[in-house]
Amino acid sequence: MQVIPVLDLLDGHAVRAIRGDRANYRPIQSSLCTTSQPLDVARALIATTAACALYVADLGAIMSGNADPSTLAALATSSDRSRPLEIWLDAGFADFPSMLAHLERIACAPNAAPKQAAPEQAAPGARIVPVFGSESLRSLDALREADAAGYAPILSLDHRHGQLIAAPELADALRSPASWPSRVIVMTLDQVGSDAGPNCDTFHHVHAQAGQRMTIGAGGIRHRGDLDAAARSGAHAWLVASALHDGKLEPAAATRATRSDTTA
Repeated sequence: MQVIPVLDLLDGHAVRAIRGDRANYRPIQSSLCTTSQPLDVARALIATTAACALYVADLGAIMSGNADPSTLAALATSSDRSRPLEIWLDAGFADFPSMLAHLERIACAPNAAPKQAAPEQAAPGARIVPVFGSESLRSLDALREADAAGYAPILSLDHRHGQLIAAPELADALRSPASWPSRVIVMTLDQVGSDAGPNCDTFHHVHAQAGQRMTIGAGGIRHRGDLDAAARSGAHAWLVASALHDGKLEPAAATRATRSDTTA
């Protein structure tokens, strides 16, 4: 099972996410680095986990439409690793046009890499993969359009207290796994930063419907034992932040978990 580190961006800082209470997120204090500067935090997370992907939540965009394209462009071009890095970007995309507009702003930022001819042609440092969260998404058309355009989108099924967060019409459409893309995140917002352990019941409910899709859990990991429980639930990967910053998940354990599944 892979460990995918998480970077939550707000007002130019990496912040600590707690139970999805975004209004009260504060700049991160981490054992991995001495600053909340996003590039430094991102480098520390990737170095600790040896991950092939970094999940980034642009909270300004999600909460108020105040995106941070310059920081995202810097993240996308800052990798100097030989192994390609994906940035899984959740910026509250409601539809395909808003996703395209957001990625265009990133591409036009002063520190962005030269534009690529097609989405599948990765920038020198990283490829940005759009994440469509059910709490923001208006229609499944966005996933179909993004997939047809070569962006390989990820669907995040956002939950609170075990219940899917989505508009009623979208929730009905999402009941059919045939509408899901090849990668699906099971986001349990009330577990994020809670130090309460992962919600494996909610994850397993989704995983059982997912077929051959890659299923990724999110929220609640505290230590190696939680990673083991998450792996037993069938997860291909799990999004992790607080346990890494707090030093509760040793770098060796995070790296070992990441390297144990190189095919997902």
